[in-house]
Amino acid sequence: MDKRGYSSNPEPIVDDADGLVRSALKVSHMRMIVALDDSGQVSAAAQMLNISQPGASRMIAEMEDMLGVPLCRRLPRGVELTPYGATLARRARTLLLELRETDREIADLKSGKGGAVFMGAVTAPAIGLAVPAIRRIRASFPRIEISMQIDTSGVLARELLASRHDFIIARIPDDLNPRLFDARVIGIEKACLIVRRGHPLADGRTVELESLTDYDWVFQPGGSLLRRTIETIFMSRNVPLPERILNTTSLLLTLVMVAQSDAIAPVALDMAKFINASDGLGGGIEILPTSFDIDVQPYSIITARNRGLSPAARMLYDHILEEIR
Repeated sequence: MDKRGYSSNPEPIVDDADGLVRSALKVSHMRMIVALDDSGQVSAAAQMLNISQPGASRMIAEMEDMLGVPLCRRLPRGVELTPYGATLARRARTLLLELRETDREIADLKSGKGGAVFMGAVTAPAIGLAVPAIRRIRASFPRIEISMQIDTSGVLARELLASRHDFIIARIPDDLNPRLFDARVIGIEKACLIVRRGHPLADGRTVELESLTDYDWVFQPGGSLLRRTIETIFMSRNVPLPERILNTTSLLLTLVMVAQSDAIAPVALDMAKFINASDGLGGGIEILPTSFDIDVQPYSIITARNRGLSPAARMLYDHILEEIR
């Protein structure tokens, strides 16, 4: 027993949704424990739920009093869920997903051929696969509502586990258990380097790696897959890494920096071709011919294991697979 009189036995506190109902926990409590699990901080969880930090602390205390067990322990920076809290968070995710699916199915019935899909993708397959599939679906199902998040694989994988996406097109991050996912490899992402039109290196000749070091670079933040790929190319050829770097996740800021300076930026090849063919800002961007290829780790179409897809999500999933074929 701990000092509050709680048992230290880390057995599950609930085995099913009925157990949650019998404990008198509310949907708001379920959202709180999931937000706490995602963020690891009471303040961040409060922001995610749009409530005050004292309100979030009271809600956690309410849950602990109802269940009779401690759900989290305070750390110097943030909080850590106890085995009880982790069990509740896992069950709460399932319950919240079922509630969302219920709302979605009712909405589908009301709207006839409607439905909603929540997906995420890294840049290249979003352009090359998701967009064409969405156009085809729209022709037959004009009322379908599709929400697509473009982000890094790490962010998207965690959003998928948090039940915020039906599926994603990305890569399973090294720091997540691959057994949490069902993944189907669908393609290798090719990348390239872009510069402004009139850049000193954009003279039509093939550029060697050694000539790139002394320029400014615009990178995704450290640890991102494309950045690691570029850095590996430099290190494998014993070429010094670029030192003048701007880190950003914003594609728009990347394009502005490239268009208005001599900076170099790596981007997905499909994205670069689309920008290069577009009017406006894209007209000032060129793909730099290089003596080396930039092949990024293969990406997959990924679902959460043991979680089914709604009819609308399954339809988009299948259309994306047709685009691959």
